[in-house]
Amino acid sequence: MENNITTISREELEELREAFSKIDIDNSGYVSDYELQDLFKEASLPLPGYKVREIVEKIIAVTDSNKDGRINFEEFVSIIQELKSKDVSKSFRKSINKKQGITAIGGTSAISSEGTQHSYSEEEKVAFVNWINKALQDDPDCKHLLPMNPSDASLFKSLADGILLCKMINFSQPDTIDERAINKKKLTPFTISENLNLALNSASAIGCTVVNIGSQDLQEGKPHLVLGLLWQIIKVGLFADIEISRNEALITLLNEGEELDQLMKLSPEELLLRWMNYHLANAGWQKISNFSQDIKDSRAYYHLLNQIAPKGDDLDELHIKIDFSGFHDKNDLRRAEYMLQQADKLGCRQFVTPADVVAGNPKLNLAFVANLFNTYPALHKPDNSSYDLNLLEGESNEERTFRNWMNSLGINPYVNHLYSDLSDALIIFQLYDMTRVPVDWNHVNKPPYPLLGGNMKKIENCNYAVELGKTKAKFSLVGIAGHDLNEGNPTLTLALVWQLMRRYTLNVLSDLGEGEKVNDEIIIKWVNQTLAKANKKTSIISFKDKSISTSLPVLDLIDAIAPKAVRPEMVKREDLSYQDKLNNAKYAISVARKIGARIYALPDDLVEVKPKMVMTVFACLMGRGLNKIK
Repeated sequence: MENNITTISREELEELREAFSKIDIDNSGYVSDYELQDLFKEASLPLPGYKVREIVEKIIAVTDSNKDGRINFEEFVSIIQELKSKDVSKSFRKSINKKQGITAIGGTSAISSEGTQHSYSEEEKVAFVNWINKALQDDPDCKHLLPMNPSDASLFKSLADGILLCKMINFSQPDTIDERAINKKKLTPFTISENLNLALNSASAIGCTVVNIGSQDLQEGKPHLVLGLLWQIIKVGLFADIEISRNEALITLLNEGEELDQLMKLSPEELLLRWMNYHLANAGWQKISNFSQDIKDSRAYYHLLNQIAPKGDDLDELHIKIDFSGFHDKNDLRRAEYMLQQADKLGCRQFVTPADVVAGNPKLNLAFVANLFNTYPALHKPDNSSYDLNLLEGESNEERTFRNWMNSLGINPYVNHLYSDLSDALIIFQLYDMTRVPVDWNHVNKPPYPLLGGNMKKIENCNYAVELGKTKAKFSLVGIAGHDLNEGNPTLTLALVWQLMRRYTLNVLSDLGEGEKVNDEIIIKWVNQTLAKANKKTSIISFKDKSISTSLPVLDLIDAIAPKAVRPEMVKREDLSYQDKLNNAKYAISVARKIGARIYALPDDLVEVKPKMVMTVFACLMGRGLNKIK
C-alpha cells in the first residue's frame, strides 16, 4: 500500500497520550495487556473485560511476534479508531490526520489493511536531531552527515549508512563498538548493510529492543522504527549514571525511615522524579508526580533550575543566576520559553521546545530532566557511612549481560535491576514463553498486587517458575526454591537465568539445524571442523580452552564463515600482552556482530575465558555459519 504522509498537530491526540502516560508509569512506551482495561477507562472509553481480551488477542495474532502482549501508543490509537463506528471512525481519523507534530504513515504495518497507522512525533525527531548534532559535532567521521536539519527528513537519510548509529551507540555506552570494525570509506550496499548489522546487534547488546527491526528498515529510513531505536539508544546514555552504584550522592534522596535497598530498587525514571522533588522541597515548592501534566506550566522547572544552578561557592565555579522575571507571565508558551532561556545558561536547553513543555510530552520532558541531572545533579554525598557498602558495588558484567539480553527481547516491564525486578517472576514467565516452555498464564498472579498479602502472591509466582524450570524445561535447579527468586538470591537467580539464556541460544541453533538437538560437544565439533576446512591453525578443546583468551580462534572462525570480514592488520597474533588480548577481543566481538551474529558477551569474557559467555559466542557464530549454508 502506498504511504500517505500527513503532518498534524499535537493537541487533539494529547488526551489519548496523557491517558497512555498515566498507565505507562515506567515510560517504556508500552502498556501490558493486563493494563489495557485501565487505559480505556483513562481514555473515557470503558470496556468490559471480554472485549479487552478480544482486542489483545487480535493485536497479538497480527503484530506481536513474541506474544508478550505489549501495546504501544500507535497501536492504542489505532484500536480506538477501530472501536468507533464507521462514520465516527472516519471523522476521528480525519482529526488525527489534521494534527501538527504527529506524522501519520498509512500502510506500513502488517495490519495496515485493517486501517491502522504508524505515527511518529515530529517533536521527537527535532529533539533527537539536535541531540545528535551536539553529541557528534566534533567527530570527523560524521562531517559528511552533520549538522542535520531538524525541520526536514534528513535524519532518516543520514542514518542510512549506519555510521551515525554506531557512533551514537558508543556515545551512549562508550566502547560498545570497536571503531576499527565500522566501514567508513568507499561504502557499498554490502558494507552499509554490515554497518547496520553492527549497529543493530550492538544496540541489542546494550539492552535495546530490536526484535522487529532489520537493516533494510533503517536503510529505508522507516520513521517510527528509526525514532523508536534512537530513543532507546539515547535513553541508555541518559540513564547510565542515574544509578546509586555509579553515583553515591543519590543516597541523599533516601526518605525518612527508608532503607537503602528500597532506594536501590527504584528505576532511573523514579529516581529522577525523586531528585526533582528533593530540589523542589528545598525550594518550598509543591511536589510533582509525573513529567507530563505536572510540569506544563514550567514553574516547577524554574525552581529546579534555581536549586541546581552553580552558586559560585567554589573558587573555580562561576555563579549562574536564574532570572525569575518570566515566572509570572500569564502565557504558558512564553513562560516556557523564558524558562528554557534559563536552562540554556546551564547548557541544558536540550530535548524540549516551549510547546513540548506546555503539551507535557512525557518522553521529551523526561529526557530534559535526565540531561539536567547529568550536568548539574547538585547532590552531596552524605557523610554518614552507616550504609552497607556491599550494596553499592554495582552489577557484575555477567548480571549486566543477562539484563541486556532480557531487555533486548522486549520483555515488559524493562529490567533495571536484575534481582528486584525478577521478584514476582513475571519476567521469568515471559522468558519461558520465548524459550518454548509452556506457561499456564491463568496460574500466574498479575499486578497490581494487594497491599496485604501481595508478597505472598509474588512467592506463589516464583514457586510456579521454579516448578516449570524443573518439570517442563528440565533445568538443573537443585536447592532452588521460590523464595530464593523472590528475595533475589544472586547465585540461585543467576543459575536459573543462565539456563534460560542457554536454552534460548540453543533453540536458535536447533531451528537452523531442522530441529536437531544441539549441545556443547556439537558446537565444539562444528567450530573445529569449520576452522580445519578453512585451513586455520587454531582449534578449541572446550569452552575453557586457554587459547580463547587471545580471541584468535574466534577471529579465525569469523574469517572462515565470512572471508574478508576480518582485516589481518587489526589482529595481533604473537607476544600478546593483556591489552593486546583485550584489543583482539573487542575487535572479534564487533566484527562478529557486523557479520550478523547477535552476541551479548563482553570482550572481558573472552580474555578471562568465562565458559558460559564463551559458549554463547561460539553458538551465535555457529548460527551465523549455518544460516549462510541455508
